[in-house]
Amino acid sequence: MNHSTIMEDLMLVLTVLFLFTSIASSSTTTISLENPTSPSTLAKKLISNFNLFPDRSVNIVEEVDGLRSSTENKLVEKRFKFPNFVDPKGASIDDLGHHAGYYKIEHSHAARMFYFFFESRGRKTDPVVIWLTGGPGCSSELALFYENGPFKIEKNSSLVWNEYGWDQASNLLFVDQPTGTGFSYSSDKRDIRHNEQGVSDDLYDFLQAFFKEHPEFVKNEFYITGESYAGHYIPAFAARVHEGNKAKEGIHINLKGFAIGNGLTDPLVQYKAYTDYALDMELIKESDYKNINKRLPECETAIKLCGTDGTTACMAAYMACNTIFSSIKAIAGNINHYDIRKQCEGSLCYDFSDMENLLSKKSVKDALGVGDIDFVSCSPVVYQAMIMDWMRNLEAGIPHLLEDGIKLLVYAGEYDLICNWLGNSRWVHAMEWSGQKEFVASPDVSFEVDGSEAGLFKTHGPLSFLKVHDAGHMVPMDQPKAALSMLKRWTSGSLSESAAEPEPIVSSM
Repeated sequence: MNHSTIMEDLMLVLTVLFLFTSIASSSTTTISLENPTSPSTLAKKLISNFNLFPDRSVNIVEEVDGLRSSTENKLVEKRFKFPNFVDPKGASIDDLGHHAGYYKIEHSHAARMFYFFFESRGRKTDPVVIWLTGGPGCSSELALFYENGPFKIEKNSSLVWNEYGWDQASNLLFVDQPTGTGFSYSSDKRDIRHNEQGVSDDLYDFLQAFFKEHPEFVKNEFYITGESYAGHYIPAFAARVHEGNKAKEGIHINLKGFAIGNGLTDPLVQYKAYTDYALDMELIKESDYKNINKRLPECETAIKLCGTDGTTACMAAYMACNTIFSSIKAIAGNINHYDIRKQCEGSLCYDFSDMENLLSKKSVKDALGVGDIDFVSCSPVVYQAMIMDWMRNLEAGIPHLLEDGIKLLVYAGEYDLICNWLGNSRWVHAMEWSGQKEFVASPDVSFEVDGSEAGLFKTHGPLSFLKVHDAGHMVPMDQPKAALSMLKRWTSGSLSESAAEPEPIVSSM
């Protein structure tokens, strides 16, 4: 890039920041840590929205003895059984096949990644599926206990089987990442990740160690899944695995596909869809629509400069574009932006405190082997560290994966505002690849579960898009049966074919 181009880009960034400052000034706000659109304030709001108040903002701790104390780049893993798990059959630890462990991340100073591994309640030959929660900086235990994990939490903190857990049809991994999230930690602040390169390299190294520890699963089909900000993690991670396979770096990972649920993947397309979705769902009026859309040009300019690299324009884009979302929220009132059918009660939208209470119990920590580590549900430090990554376009690397036959499923609950189905549908349709024309021309087909329409989907070759009815941001929480059916049918090759319903839980033990 020549000097004149650099100067032109710098001027555009400064213009965007000036325009954003003008907008902020005209609405009697200033750009500061207390600005409602600043990274610090948004991070705090994220935590309060989920009713999560960790003692630590990130797990940077001194090393201690125990399961976490390995000095080698390998897994330290144990089979376990939650002490408050109510199992009608009284299955033993060996029968359950539930594992918890730490991996000392190879390319880090002192980072250790915590994970859960639940062997399939069906067959060991079922696919290996990894789930990544977004945030960025939110623990995958949110999904484990409230969405698609083996358990549901009862009000008395006891655990019971989740009838529609994805371990019914897969060998299921939940990983706390990036470093500092959940039970993952480091004793060195340099291990906090700032981009998808660091995130995907850590995950790839973890997989290599995992399959070395569990060679019996190496030949199983492997799928990457997740939601929300994982719309960034997942394409980067899938590309890293595919790259490693082609370069014969280590153990060949049998990657067959990746699925993004209500994700943020292509901000340029998705931020432009906010006002259209809000108007369609009657959250704003036509006059509001026109006023808010006046802010789109500076948002688009900064996103284009941000591109795929994570430059300084990405911060300008983050600040300018989030005024669009916050303006819609201000007009719509006290709605839950993860599910617009619901109201936020007070300052909270969802209450996940049962999980917090569960994972703070000494008996549970002892069972998991995490020692005195504090569980960090959503880390504002990790969130802020990834701010420069936020507006990057992660769609750019997907066509190459499709061309090599790696399947992609993008699914979205229809009542989510923050990563709405309309924006997701638009970037999927706009993506340029060899099958784009045929995909766009493909008809919408009913996705039926138990004879009723649970959604609409279209598919061509390796690409599928599914709009899920009666669901918000967290599809497996709102429509657990449909989500399990989706997983089974997609991994087996066709969303259009009915999948056999899971057998009663007790018979699988």
